[in-house]
Amino acid sequence: MIGETKRRPGERAFTVVLFLGSLFLLWSAYGISGFEALSSPGAVPMATTFVMAVTLGIVLVKTARRPRDTAERLGREVLPPLVVVFAVLLLLYAVALEPLGFLPTSFLFLLVSIRILSKRSILHAALVALLSLALIYVLFRIVFTVLIPAGIVPEAEILSALRAAVGGWF
Repeated sequence: MIGETKRRPGERAFTVVLFLGSLFLLWSAYGISGFEALSSPGAVPMATTFVMAVTLGIVLVKTARRPRDTAERLGREVLPPLVVVFAVLLLLYAVALEPLGFLPTSFLFLLVSIRILSKRSILHAALVALLSLALIYVLFRIVFTVLIPAGIVPEAEILSALRAAVGGWF
């Protein structure tokens, strides 16, 4: 093949994960109603995940056949440390969201993220995180009335007090 690219570090493993994920989704789609008829509830999910699994199988075979690029390293070019740090931060956010709630967890996540990315003072990061979180909260909780995990903050009581204080206009 003319201009064939080499396989980057981690590319084969990532393709295997995607392929296995598509097989899991195909199995889950089959669990909806089995393969009873084309009009069954699971027919469209099964068809789409089948196409996904087949195409990923083809991509996996092509990826495995390509020669490996020995000039690149996984840690340097493909997965830099900052990406790993944010993956860990997102994992910690997901774990802490239910017990702590949306407000404290999001504030801590934004504080650390802004501090790392901006390299400014902790006060600057806290102010930006607080203002961002206030805007997000007002937009999603009050305007769109999206339910968010309350956690340790007595959010319902605070909203009731605010509504009572301003005559219930929100």
